[in-house]
Amino acid sequence: MSTNHDPLAPAIHTAHVWLRAVADSLDTDDHRFALRALRAWLHTVRDRIGVNSSAHLAAQLPELLRGIYYENWIPSHVPVRHGLRELLAQFAAEAGIDPAEVPAVVAPVTFALEELFSPGLLGRTFAAMPIDLYRLFYGASRDIADKLHLPEDVGADEQPTHDRVTSIEAQITALTEAVLTLTRGLQHLPTDGTDD
Repeated sequence: MSTNHDPLAPAIHTAHVWLRAVADSLDTDDHRFALRALRAWLHTVRDRIGVNSSAHLAAQLPELLRGIYYENWIPSHVPVRHGLRELLAQFAAEAGIDPAEVPAVVAPVTFALEELFSPGLLGRTFAAMPIDLYRLFYGASRDIADKLHLPEDVGADEQPTHDRVTSIEAQITALTEAVLTLTRGLQHLPTDGTDD
């Protein structure tokens, strides 16, 4: 059957374009791995945002990837309030990688998708996430491994001063990235030339 007569050919082509962008960002030729990483990214994000944000995100996905996005989704169960360890475990299980490898995979997928979604969409989507998750998705998480070795019962008052400074730096970095994303999004708004 010729692809010229295949009504699904445009949807398949667009999904391949997005998958190729993710594979290029991951610096791999293994498109099966890129698809597993993309699926893991879509599901871990989907499960941590509200239904409205989820609908906005899914609306911009190619048709075939939108199907993957909604696969096994239960809207009444979102957003889950799990922390960094749970996100790493979920992502690793879906991508078929070790949890220690997640930071090296999740950020390149985010950067590839940020180029494909409308400007500012991911920044707005991630704005409600805890700072550790936001930092993980944007690759600004140099100390994730250190955080994973902290005992689970260590409270904020018991953390060393260095961790507090790192946390403040992370919040400033996240705020800066959010402002930059907002600025980029505002630059693309249509204007009618009048100042009210």
